[in-house]
Amino acid sequence: MKRPSPGKTRRKWYSVWPSRKPRRWPSVIPGIMIIGADQCCVLDGQIAGKPLTEANAIAQLTRARGKAVTFYTGLALLNSASGRLQACTEPFVVHFRALEDAEIAGYVHLEQPLHCAGSFQCEGLGIALFEALEGRDPNTLIGLPLLALADMLRREGVNPLRGNR
Repeated sequence: MKRPSPGKTRRKWYSVWPSRKPRRWPSVIPGIMIIGADQCCVLDGQIAGKPLTEANAIAQLTRARGKAVTFYTGLALLNSASGRLQACTEPFVVHFRALEDAEIAGYVHLEQPLHCAGSFQCEGLGIALFEALEGRDPNTLIGLPLLALADMLRREGVNPLRGNR
């Protein structure tokens, strides 16, 4: 399955693609839990790719200012012992402030978010770009929805709080 190009919205892809990632490993390392995850940023109804250049990052953040941007993080867990695969897609909405041009340029220069979906890193100065965050699990925005992962692990009989791994 080919990854969707920037500009195309394919939410379903983000629940299918992470499911394919863990399927590569069971024969290499049998008897383990394998996690796959991937994320996309949807701005104005289209997937915004990683910017790769400062100019592209500035353009993405300029388009995002004052808007709500949705991130979809696909998550898959494969129990290589049983072959059971669980998958889900977790949405997370970021409400950007009405940013000034100088704020956008300053942020991109300081953080260099050139390989990040949406042109920011919320675990750094990127948090200052936002007015509000909306979603079940803030870890989803970083790229790994830990609440969903913990649910999946418990369904496989692995409870991190009980130490039964």
